[in-house]
Amino acid sequence: MTAPATLRIAVIGGGPGGLYAAALLKRLGPDRDITVWERNAPDDTFGFGVVLSDETLGGIEHADPVVYRALQDEFVRWDDIDIVHRGRTLTSGGHGFAALGRRRLLEILHERCRSLGVTLRFRTPAPPAAELARTHDLVIAADGVHSLTREAHAEAFGPSITTHRCRYIWLAADFAFQAFRFEIAETEHGVMQLHGYPFSHPSPDHHPSMRPSGPQSRFGSSTVIVEMREEVWRAAGFDDLDEQESVDRCAKIFSDALDGRPLRSNNSAWTAFRTVVNEHWSHGNIVLLGDAAHTAHFSIGSGTKLAVEDALALAACLEEQPGLPEALAAYEAERRPVVESTQRAAAASLRWFEDLALYLDQPPRQFAFNLLTRSRRVTHDNLRLRDARFTGNVEQDYGCPPDTPPMFTPFTLRGLTVRNRVVVSPMDMYSSVDGVPGDFHLVHLGSRALGGAGLVMTEMVCVSATGRITPGCAGLYTDEQAAAWQRITRFVHQQSPGTAIGVQLGHSGRKGSTRLMWEGIDQPLPDGNWPLVSASPVPYREGVNQIPHELDHAGLTGIREQFAAAARRAAACDFDLLELHCAHGYLLSGFLSPLTNLRTDAYGGSLQKRLRFPLEVFDTVRTVWPDDRPMTVRISATDWADGGTTAEDAVEIARAFTAHGADAIDVSTGQVVPDERPEYGRSYQTPYADRIRNELGVPVIAVGAISSWDDVNSLLLAGRTDLCALARPHLYDPHWTLHAAADQNYTGPGATWPAPYHAGSRKPPTGRTDAPKPRLTLG
Repeated sequence: MTAPATLRIAVIGGGPGGLYAAALLKRLGPDRDITVWERNAPDDTFGFGVVLSDETLGGIEHADPVVYRALQDEFVRWDDIDIVHRGRTLTSGGHGFAALGRRRLLEILHERCRSLGVTLRFRTPAPPAAELARTHDLVIAADGVHSLTREAHAEAFGPSITTHRCRYIWLAADFAFQAFRFEIAETEHGVMQLHGYPFSHPSPDHHPSMRPSGPQSRFGSSTVIVEMREEVWRAAGFDDLDEQESVDRCAKIFSDALDGRPLRSNNSAWTAFRTVVNEHWSHGNIVLLGDAAHTAHFSIGSGTKLAVEDALALAACLEEQPGLPEALAAYEAERRPVVESTQRAAAASLRWFEDLALYLDQPPRQFAFNLLTRSRRVTHDNLRLRDARFTGNVEQDYGCPPDTPPMFTPFTLRGLTVRNRVVVSPMDMYSSVDGVPGDFHLVHLGSRALGGAGLVMTEMVCVSATGRITPGCAGLYTDEQAAAWQRITRFVHQQSPGTAIGVQLGHSGRKGSTRLMWEGIDQPLPDGNWPLVSASPVPYREGVNQIPHELDHAGLTGIREQFAAAARRAAACDFDLLELHCAHGYLLSGFLSPLTNLRTDAYGGSLQKRLRFPLEVFDTVRTVWPDDRPMTVRISATDWADGGTTAEDAVEIARAFTAHGADAIDVSTGQVVPDERPEYGRSYQTPYADRIRNELGVPVIAVGAISSWDDVNSLLLAGRTDLCALARPHLYDPHWTLHAAADQNYTGPGATWPAPYHAGSRKPPTGRTDAPKPRLTLG
């Protein structure tokens, strides 16, 4: 059923998204009066090649076979990605790309629109959207990243625009690359990178002696994007060059990639990428489409793809819904999750290239693997399916024995070697009585030790009664508690040989004296509250949580002694590793964050001063903790809040703890202030661990929505982490690691099934779901 109020449609912007939307809507409703306004000439275009996925092409084929057939005739297809790292070319195959010239794409869409009766107005700025909205049933604003429509109705759309740290320029070369090519130039000014791919075929009758001429030369054509950090761009003097001088300089810098050939431009200008996000995509009968609604970094080739998919979804929703408001709501509901997922992947890719210099010293194959998996959409398992030989070589360089996934290789910290890279992350269970862990903890931690993880961590174990978060939190400040913990460590060591068990010591600080999580997280107790202490008298929630006392000299000394006493007990309990909890807004984290440490004495102010007390506690604990056992530190690498700890601060915090003897940094984020704004998504915290590891060269533990064994293998093989800590997956499946081994057909020392469980080391058979295949074809 077609939405009735869509007979007269205005499209602002004649890019691929706007044109395709117009063509689809006219094809579906021949009686519709559709006009496209484009301020530029028909043959004006400011890019060169466009990459579309097979998924997008499938949607086009289904919706408009005429456009699909025209595109099919034009596509350049290839499978390989070439990555040039310090003069060595690494090739990975099996990827599958299709590209064509942006100008040709527009010509195809122009032809289709005209054949259907769409009115195209070129060199004609559109009237304001508000004016069009009064005379049209629907206004589609496909007017790009600099959308005037979005700007004019900013209060309704709620745009958020983030400008990023690299400058880039779109250029072209008059020859066809044989693959998608990434090339790195390490110049005296800094690192620069080239992204290149073919978008038109060489002419079949070309001769090597013929010189290229024009946008569709006999040698084919390629898009070439040159990108670099803003400070590199300025240091290289690009800010003082005109367009042609910039083109010539880029061609000289990347002369090896271009084989000495020139580059050409088309009103090309250096720009910084801007990520566009909108709270709402429609306002009355005005709807945003493509870059006007959202952008995703060009390094994952998604701009035109998203715009075309927007057009497909909008047309479908207008057909399916009973009215325009319902159609626009359905369009946004369908597309927003897809776009947000793409933007998360694009953000990861964008940041990888912004921080490219961190990875240049990686071994060549690991560097290539890291680049290929940068967006987290291509993974180890996925890449192995595409190119088993390439992935096998990366695994060999990493040190994987034959038939051994990266996650099942051992890792050594000080005197402890864990048999695999999986850590059961600390998870508060709120099930202790007076700080004493009981049968629940024995079963909880014991089952996960039997489940195959290399290292099992306790929840945060509090160093005093008043340092607990809730009445159900575990402690290590009495002999009774120590005896209970020793019962657990003994079980792990005896029943799951090869599994290490670590203790996380912490103090709740201003986040203490609250209810059990399932009774009201971070809410104060209805009665029986105890006094809180912190770096500064700042409550966690103003008017909700109590105001903590600012620790004085005597209080600081007392806290250090409590940590030391707990560490001695932990050593006597035979824990294999000790982690100091300096994250998530608890006491030591409260000293580190500028949002919670407002002190003016020697323990507040600069980062170095804010570090002073956590480092004193670390030194005190390290002194009493056995020399051969490792110590790690968990930090919040960002507060996800303005004015809080930044990624740059996190590097310095990690540097300081490492200098004091930390064997690894456990890199988490947030939970410091209640008004945080995390960027949730798969493996969303791992870039912070990645940065610390590759900038400082120190071991790290990555955490944060790592949900699959494929994620673990990918992060390890790319060199982004040394260990992976998983929480919720281990709540879902205590035997997560053993099942990961079974899923990968791995049997070896990295994942040993307990003898009583060995019969379950293979997946149970299931009923047949395949039907008999036909044997005869009858006419």
